[in-house]
Amino acid sequence: MDIVEEVEIECPQCGETFPIDVETTQPRLEFIQDCVVCCRPMTLRILCEPGAVVEVNVAAA
Repeated sequence: MDIVEEVEIECPQCGETFPIDVETTQPRLEFIQDCVVCCRPMTLRILCEPGAVVEVNVAAA
């Protein structure tokens, strides 16, 4: 079983989508990441099960 899953996220500020790798060993993740296109920060809240991303919420930080 892979513990890292690639998911597409959409920047809430510029609307561009890009992939990120998520390690699914933790059931709940929350972190701030800069958009790779516009460089503005966004807050990511991710729910996981071992080997799978269940839900991704993205908001402007």
